[in-house]
Amino acid sequence: MKITVLGSGYVGLVAAAGFADAGHQVQCIDVDAARVAQLQKGEVPFFEPGLAEVLERVIRGGRLTFGTEIDREHRSSEVYFIAVGTPPLPDGSADISAVHVAARTLRDVVETPAVVGIKSTVPVGTCDGVQAIVDEGARHKLRVASVPEFLKEGTALADFMKPDRIILGVADAETERVLRDLYRPLQLSSERVLVMDRRSSELSKYASNSMLAVRISFMNELSRLCDAIGADIHAIRRAVGSDRRIGNQFLYSGPGYGGSCFPKDVSALAFRARAAGVPLEVVEAAGRANEAQKTYVRDRALSMLGEDVKGKVVAIWGVAFKAETDDVRETPALPLAKALVEAGAEVRIHDPEASANFIRWYNLPVKPFESEYDAATGADLVVVMTEWRHLRNPNFARLHSLMRTPNLFDARNIWTTFELNKAGFSYQGVGTNHGHT
Repeated sequence: MKITVLGSGYVGLVAAAGFADAGHQVQCIDVDAARVAQLQKGEVPFFEPGLAEVLERVIRGGRLTFGTEIDREHRSSEVYFIAVGTPPLPDGSADISAVHVAARTLRDVVETPAVVGIKSTVPVGTCDGVQAIVDEGARHKLRVASVPEFLKEGTALADFMKPDRIILGVADAETERVLRDLYRPLQLSSERVLVMDRRSSELSKYASNSMLAVRISFMNELSRLCDAIGADIHAIRRAVGSDRRIGNQFLYSGPGYGGSCFPKDVSALAFRARAAGVPLEVVEAAGRANEAQKTYVRDRALSMLGEDVKGKVVAIWGVAFKAETDDVRETPALPLAKALVEAGAEVRIHDPEASANFIRWYNLPVKPFESEYDAATGADLVVVMTEWRHLRNPNFARLHSLMRTPNLFDARNIWTTFELNKAGFSYQGVGTNHGHT
């Protein structure tokens, strides 16, 4: 099938590469000429495990091309996907102006009847608005569908090729048929398609992300309670997760969620619900709890340095919002790094993928290190903020010998089994009752 994807960001590029790898003929469009030139050379503009290899394969096979405009061949694509950004506005709502620009572009250039699938995360009712745009003066019938993407950064390709579900929000049987044909290569082992109306499909993406955000925020709040009363969040997680009605996914406490999806999607859903006169109090509370967790982790880490932070050396291990990505948007490492800098500490960072992005995005005077041990040399505190695999089992004897003051703050609770307080460290986790009451 011939496909065009508008937008080469995280969702758009993974979808374009994934569809091409499944045998479809794909063109991926972006208005950023420099980004397109980079992609044409097979260079991925962000870190996602395995994506560079897939991109090289489908470009070499001639199944994926890039451009700043839809070429003549792809003006007769059977499906067009809109996968442009929908960043948050100051009031918390989603900015869908780029979606409307893409819709007007399609209306003006498409030369045959086609399906327009919206993969961008958009508020309920956006498909109706896009349908009105493409219907206005269109030369051919464009049928708009909601096709939300459920990709996790770090495992996006696997999520795309073997999805838990494929949601199709459609208004007619022909659109459903075309999209079922398109996704057939991704369902060889089992049927995963869920068909519904467009508004339900749009809401499903927000509902899924917000549900996960609620689980994370609830466990983070419990971790604070555990610290206050001397309980262990690991024991709580095992007890709660053993209940088959609840399950054990997304029950880990930590420094708070970040990234490009949860913060903006929680905010956008809360805004849309209030605009509809049905405020979602639980969703709003999850957002507030997440910000409180970031502040709590920041303050706990600072407290390990004593009253005078000026001149202290702090190494932050991991600045990406999660492992296996270079995404630093809304990263929990930011409040800590900012507070340390403002207090006069020397801040060093180590992250295998995200250090450059962190410095570029936030313009803080922090020093990046390729080696976690070099970052920790002479440090008064090491804080692990991202659970990269190589940080889960460091050489603690070496680390102890390198540090000026052996303080460790484990915001991800990945070192709780090492009995580090007995090994000469002052060690604290979050909600684990290790050295903190």
